Amino acid sequence: MAREISKRGAAASPFLAMDVMREANRLVDDGVSVMRLEVGQPSSAAPSRVQAAAQRALTEDRLGYTDALGVPALRARIARHYQEQYGLDISPDRVVVTGGSSSAFILAFTACFDAGARVGLVTPGYPAYRTILTSLDLEPVSIPVGPETNWVPTPEVLRNIEADTGSLDGLLIASPANPTGTMLSDAQLSALTHDCKAHDRWFISDEIYHGLSYEGDACSALSHDADSIIINSFSKYYSMTGWRLGWMVLPERLLRPMECLAQNLFISPPTLAQLAALEAFDATDELDAHVERYAANREILLKGLRTAGIAHMAPAQGAFYLYADVSAFTHDSMAFCTAMLHEAGVAATPGLDFDTERGHHFVRFSFAGATADIEEAVRRLQKWFAGLTK
Repeated sequence: MAREISKRGAAASPFLAMDVMREANRLVDDGVSVMRLEVGQPSSAAPSRVQAAAQRALTEDRLGYTDALGVPALRARIARHYQEQYGLDISPDRVVVTGGSSSAFILAFTACFDAGARVGLVTPGYPAYRTILTSLDLEPVSIPVGPETNWVPTPEVLRNIEADTGSLDGLLIASPANPTGTMLSDAQLSALTHDCKAHDRWFISDEIYHGLSYEGDACSALSHDADSIIINSFSKYYSMTGWRLGWMVLPERLLRPMECLAQNLFISPPTLAQLAALEAFDATDELDAHVERYAANREILLKGLRTAGIAHMAPAQGAFYLYADVSAFTHDSMAFCTAMLHEAGVAATPGLDFDTERGHHFVRFSFAGATADIEEAVRRLQKWFAGLTK
């Protein structure tokens, strides 16, 4: 008799965006034209300075293991970035380089929480948070938000959740957020960090979409609480998704435990990506041009979806997504996205990825692609939506 898989393995939820991507890839391989609005991935390559640094490293460096916490020069450059971007004096010793933000979440959750700990997650939110937590025997606690709070949590919302379900050991916040694109104001972020400190909760701030904002700059939690755990990545603003590189900024007491975990779980971050990423912070002219494109794409998609009959969307103040209410057309976002892919040739992600309770009424559209592709997607969607209302 075959051995059974673990309960953790059996309980892992599918990442629907990746399922949609797999089917879209299959169609493209079969010669079908598909506009790719399903995955949060810049259509641009890494900055030219980064590519040149990678070429040099391939020629000149043996690319062996690095320190588990990352190349010292890169840690120092990331610390300098916090001074340049946020006016914060961060010691390079507090910076930990990771194999993408996904590795950072695994390390942070493992270092901060014992089995059974309860971690608050904003819903709708990035689905991998839940799966990583449950795979570590931690309990994700949904914090539903919506238009009534501009899709962001408040200390009052947290109090209500704790009154209903019990106290939280930690809170994970993303600003700008995936899938809604909403951003916490400086005052909102201050209120949440101070509330967590007062109630002895870890505050984990997912800042991977910093640099991608359209209504003012995003604030870092470090501006309000040096004890916060900051997670960031080179994937989004820096256009380096496949390079699998991220970083954390940690309170000092977590550094040695985190180093021991990193040594054992991952050995070290990718050496080539680290050496190349040293140039990423000096490529802002090229990268900011991408943000200008995203801003133009955002306006095209906002206008196009409204014309198609979608009246309600989250604000999309940052990141590169529109989280659209499609309840006028369907109550099954997965079936809706499947039909949209096969009938309109547009790939998008069902809201069920981000909210298992209310997501059947929502679809997330990414506008990180080329402007011509966004324009073509809008044409196809308007034609397809018109057919649905006949």
